[in-house]
Parts: sequence; structure tokens; C-alpha cells
Amino acid sequence: MTKNIAILTSGGDAPGMNAAIRAIVIAGNHFQYKVFGFYHGYNGLINNELKPLKIKDVEGVIHRGGTLLKSARCKEMRNKTGITQAVNVLLKNKIDALIVIGGDGSFNGLLAIQAQWQGQVIGIPGTIDNDIDGTDFTIGFSTAVDTALSAIDKIRDTADAFERVFLVELMGRKSGQITFNVGISCAAEKVLSFENFNVQQEQETLAQIAEQIKTAKQEKHRSFLIVIAENLWPNGSEALAKKLTEITGIDCTLCTLGYIQRGGSPVAKDRILATKMGVSAVQAISESKSNIMIGEQNNTICFIPLSQAVQHNKTVNPFLVDAQDNILALSKQTDA
Repeated sequence: MTKNIAILTSGGDAPGMNAAIRAIVIAGNHFQYKVFGFYHGYNGLINNELKPLKIKDVEGVIHRGGTLLKSARCKEMRNKTGITQAVNVLLKNKIDALIVIGGDGSFNGLLAIQAQWQGQVIGIPGTIDNDIDGTDFTIGFSTAVDTALSAIDKIRDTADAFERVFLVELMGRKSGQITFNVGISCAAEKVLSFENFNVQQEQETLAQIAEQIKTAKQEKHRSFLIVIAENLWPNGSEALAKKLTEITGIDCTLCTLGYIQRGGSPVAKDRILATKMGVSAVQAISESKSNIMIGEQNNTICFIPLSQAVQHNKTVNPFLVDAQDNILALSKQTDA
């Protein structure tokens, strides 16, 4: 049975989104489905920015960052009028299945559409934050970690050369997945994230870090690197850098990596993950599945209810948090 499949990418871009689009188009062609793309996320859906996608359209895109369908935030999807308009466009174009590549906000939009539309809805987790429940990794996470690590390795060179203190802020919104994985990978002296920081202990934490910096500076040729999650410290990371400078008398320089973490060519792991998820999404459509997200657990593709994927129960591996706070960080303070 021929079906019309539409794809859109929504929210923040993530390296590997193009690989997922490519896989969907190729798999759709295999099943003899017609594949279309809505440009500019849900805005494009509401405004009917629809174009057919052929295999020639996705040649040479697997290595490209960003998304060839473009992306955007969409305020209209937060109200009933916008959702109704989106559904009307799907009906007008006789779309049988909608695949959305994005994060939890994008999936909430998909759930809202599903409540008013009889077509199939499939989510593919594409976000560098890796904060979607039901999947070990999201598309873009591995690349973002490698990008941040590469940048921090360069910062460490300067820190070592000048025996400096650097505070590096990483993305992640309200998740510490990037922060902890990067912090451990770059051997940071201190990792600060939602999993090991309580705002009620702000002063205690501040005093502890200051003491660690002073101890490190008493030893010759020592730099000190702090990796911190965005949206964590009261009044921002810049406030923490200033406080540490005041307390220790040692300059603490803030480096905010920002959007550099969302761009760039996806690493092999993200290309493979995106390809598997894209193909699996089309296979799920061929099996008449709907209202699910394509996830991967223990290297096995799985189908997760969309309502479960957006619950935010996923946490950083407790072993990583414990290892950093109670073993790795302490090793820099005392030699056995």
C-alpha cells in the first residue's frame, strides 16, 4: 500500500539529523512510499511549506551538520489554533504518517497533533542534550561531546602554559549528560552539574572549589579546569567566575562554548545511530505502528511510547557522578 510520509526537524539542530532524513528517504523509496519534507519545523507544517524528497535530494548529506529541512521554534504549536492548522495541512496533503526529528518539545507537539489526527506519528530523538527517556543516546550527543572535548583540550593547553584557572560552560539545558561526559573525558579538576550541585549549598560549594584552586596553585605548574553545566549556577557562570577570582585572588576565566557544540560534521556513531533510527521509523510505519519514538537500548532498536519519552526521568549514569566526585577529583589533591 502506497503511503505519503512527511518529515520535519524541530527545535535545536543536532549533528546527524541529515543522516536520519537520508535514511528515511531511502527506506521510504524501498517501501514505495512517497516522502515529503516540511521546511522550518512546525512553522513550515502550519504554513504548508511542503516539498517532495527524492533520493537525489539526500545524496552527499550524511556528513553535513545542521538540517537540510531547516528548523525553528514554533509558538503557534502551544495553542489549539496552531495545532488545528497543522492537522488541516496534513489532511489537505493526504499525509498518512508524520515523522518528527527533535527533542521533548518537538515530541509534545507530535502528541498534540496525534490527539486530533488519525495518521501515524513517529518521533526520532535528535538533540545534543541526550535528555530523552527510553533511548541510551540521542542523535547529536556523541558529536557534541567530541566537539566540546576538542575545544577544551585546546583551552587546557593555554591553561597549562600560563598556570591559569578556566571555567568552561557547556550546553545541556537541564541535563548534565554533556557536562559529565566531557568533564571526565578532559580530566577536569571539577565538574559541576545538576547531579552534584544543590543551590542551597552554594556557599559551601564555592568555598570548597576556592580551597581546591588554592591547593592546586601551591604546587608548581598546575592549571585548574572547571566544567559547568549551563543554567546551573545562580546568576550564571560568569557570577561564579567572578566570585572565585575575588575569593582566591587568582584570575578565573570563563569560556562559554555555546552553539559550537551544535554544529559540525557528525561523528560515525551519530551517523550510524541516525541511519538505524531513520530506517526503523519507516519500518514501523510499514507495520502500522504509531504514537511511538524510535529508541536504542543496549545497541538494540526499540519502540517507546511518545508520552513516556518526554517524562524526563533519564539521569546521568550514577557511576560517572560518583567516580568523578569521590575518586577522580580527589586524585588531583593527594598523591598516593
